[in-house]
Order: sequence, then C-alpha cells, then structure tokens
Amino acid sequence: MNNPVDSNRKSEVRSAADAELRARLEGWQPDLVGTLLFIVQEGRVLLIHKRRGHGAGRINAPGGKLEPGETPLACALRETHEETGVIALGATLRAEMRFLDRAGPDWLGYVFVATGSRGTAVDTPEAAPVWFALDEIPYESMWPDDRLWVPRVLAGDTLRGDFLFENGLLLASRLTPGRFDHPGAGPQRS
Repeated sequence: MNNPVDSNRKSEVRSAADAELRARLEGWQPDLVGTLLFIVQEGRVLLIHKRRGHGAGRINAPGGKLEPGETPLACALRETHEETGVIALGATLRAEMRFLDRAGPDWLGYVFVATGSRGTAVDTPEAAPVWFALDEIPYESMWPDDRLWVPRVLAGDTLRGDFLFENGLLLASRLTPGRFDHPGAGPQRS
C-alpha cells in the first residue's frame, strides 16, 4: 500500500519543482545551444552510446553544440556525421527543448528527425552508434526525460519541452505542441 504521507510529500516536492521551473524560465537565456538528430529508417532509429562529453555513458541521439555562425540544422548534420560516419537525409525540426539544471549549464536543444541516411555507421572516439528497433529503444540507459518526448517526436509530433534537472535526476517537466519557423532549422534540402 502507498503511504499517504509519502504520496503527499512527493506531490509537494513535484509542485515546488514545477514552480521553480516556471520561475526560472522567465527571461531565460541558455548557457549552451545544441542539437540532437534521430535518423529513422526501415523501422529502426540510429542512437549512440556516448563515450565522452555531456551525457557520457548514456545512450542518446547524435548531436552536440553549435559552432559560431552555425545553424541548428547544420550543427545536427555535422555532429551526426562526426559521431557516426553517417550522412543524414531529409532532416526536419521536430522539437525545441529547454533543459535547466540546478547544478550545471542550461541548454537550448533543437531536435531533428531524418528519414534516411547514406553511409555505414562506424565507431568514433566520441560514440558507438547502434541501430535500435523503434519498439526496443533502451530508455533505461537514456536521460530520464527521453521517455516522455522521444516516442512522440519519432511518431511525427512537433513539441516544445521544458525540463528541470539536478545531478541527472528529472525534477519537473512540461511538454506542449510546437510550431517552428527558425531560419536554418529545416527542412533539409537534399
């Protein structure tokens, strides 16, 4: 049986974290801007086991930080090629995410989904790429927020998301439908 005191305490903590997330987003500016790119083809998605940098040890989509003057789409394509050896085709922007962290930098993330690729995935110093069936994505090895939004993005939804973390623990989240008109964000021209 659930302990009502524990349930009430969890509810209070969640409400406080939701309020903190809302307050911190007022006038918010990211410390870093980055991208993720999911390549989906033939019922599979290309993910990476991150070897170094932000998210090392986790499974995620290829991606990384924007370089000066780079568009989000150009960054997603470059990082995917650098981390996997694969060239993504047909990439479109599907999500804009704000990741706030009590103990680390805040990120603005652009999430793209590509419908094809050229080349063969190869291990790199940054990542070990792996193709997963769409119904076998290893969410237990990914960031805790991924199970909330990745299935929706891969199913074709466009989203905006806000997340509050502390030491890798997801404290609060908010997802809303999104619509994007960012120059340089997509769709990709093949």
